[in-house]
Amino acid sequence: MSLSKRTGYTSTSDAYKSNEISTASQAKLIVMLYDGAVRFLDIALEHIHNPKRYDVVSSNLIKVGDIISELMVSLNLDEGGKMANDLLSIYVYLKKRLIEANLKKDKNIVLEVRKHLSELKTAWEEIEKKEGSSQVAMPKSTGLSIKG
Repeated sequence: MSLSKRTGYTSTSDAYKSNEISTASQAKLIVMLYDGAVRFLDIALEHIHNPKRYDVVSSNLIKVGDIISELMVSLNLDEGGKMANDLLSIYVYLKKRLIEANLKKDKNIVLEVRKHLSELKTAWEEIEKKEGSSQVAMPKSTGLSIKG
């Protein structure tokens, strides 16, 4: 029997994370996605200079791409106006850069993507602060696991 099954740690932490996600505001969920993306970029950066660890680099860059895809499909282009369209353009650019970074295993491109995502995360944190904690969670399930 595995340690996680014996201690119940995995099921407890999964339940906590599930509860955190189901009760979070839309802005908080977006911040959580950005947090995950930055965390995966940091993991990729740790291993980018080691050719024996390129699988780790690649899998983490792909996870970031998946998160960006989720952010893209969550945009409401009909009601979001110029801001939603500008975000879509940024996300398309970042996805292209991630593909390039993955192909070339280029640390500078990964750092560029990280910088942009960190700045976006900071902006969403400000939005989250303004919304306060009274927001109700989004009923729509995104289908994306941010556990990593």
